[in-house]
Amino acid sequence: MPSVAHPPLKPISNNPHSPLYIGLMSGTSMDGVDGVLVDFSSSFPQVVRHAHLPFNEALKKTLIKLNYSGETPHELEIATTTAIELSHLYAQCVNQLKDPQVTIRAIGCHGQTIRHQPDKGFTIQLVNGALLAELTGIDTLCDFRARDIAAGGQGAPLVPRVHQAWFSTDHCHRVIVNLGGIANITNLDPHASVIGFDCGPANILLDEWIRHCKGVAYDKNGAWGRLGQVNNALLNALLTHPFLAIPPPKSTGREAFNLNWLLSFNLVHKLTPEDVQATLTEFTTLCVARAIQPLRGNLPLEVVLCGGGALNQLLVERLAANLPNVTLTSTDQLGIPVDQVEATAFAWFAMAFDQRIPGNLVSVTGAKHPVVLGTLYPA
Repeated sequence: MPSVAHPPLKPISNNPHSPLYIGLMSGTSMDGVDGVLVDFSSSFPQVVRHAHLPFNEALKKTLIKLNYSGETPHELEIATTTAIELSHLYAQCVNQLKDPQVTIRAIGCHGQTIRHQPDKGFTIQLVNGALLAELTGIDTLCDFRARDIAAGGQGAPLVPRVHQAWFSTDHCHRVIVNLGGIANITNLDPHASVIGFDCGPANILLDEWIRHCKGVAYDKNGAWGRLGQVNNALLNALLTHPFLAIPPPKSTGREAFNLNWLLSFNLVHKLTPEDVQATLTEFTTLCVARAIQPLRGNLPLEVVLCGGGALNQLLVERLAANLPNVTLTSTDQLGIPVDQVEATAFAWFAMAFDQRIPGNLVSVTGAKHPVVLGTLYPA
């Protein structure tokens, strides 16, 4: 991707205590890397720059295969070399965000999740932190989930910690809904502890099905799904997935929701592809709506969307239909664009590590105690 021309930044700081941090995020959807340069000099983060670098098709196929044990010959070697390839891409993204006139304190890089099994005590996010620090010349933080898992937590979702800091309010009850590859919610009830958990798939099945049928990356605005009809028999079968009945804290990923799982339902092979896509859209919105309904209290409820799924018009419409008498909005209206929230969160986690601020919420992940998240690779 060609470099992006940016206006020069005002030199905010040129010392080791700079309020500028970079956040890098590549999520379960595996569409590419989102990077942000964030100014934390005030109480609310200010995104100074945003960059996006897509994954090429070969990289995406490799990453998807690495999610499943035994799918890739020489799996350990491929995972290691893929982490190197990813780190070069992350460094390219950082180069689009840097400016010689300012000091960037650190990079927070989530890495690319290929396994997440907290019940077995591990999670794997591909990134070579040492290489990223070497390529960028900036202190690099990564491996954010592992410390929470070591403390008995799920290691995810982590972003409710920043949702609480940025979006909570006393005048209404907010639920932040992140529609990434997986859907997760953060319950911000001013009269209760913060709760957050993965509630099912968001874009992951929608993207995999349209790729399988049409060879395209995603269903823009839900236009293809809009051509189909929801099949109630398939919908009800999808809703029997055992993960949906597990009480929080809980987290999930491609291990639970993937194309092979979808293809295991005989009805999928009898319906039109558009009907399957329409049904998957309804399935996604019902997973979210059913997770939110028990959380309702006495205050007005405002559901705030972020993540790539917030740009899918059909998905938003069906979510609104399944959440009557609820105000539906997005983080765009609260000051951070929907496609920048997670990357901004990992810039915050880098800052939190710097200041030794715990980054997890035990009420969300189930960890035994708060812990500082991340592993540091000094430049």
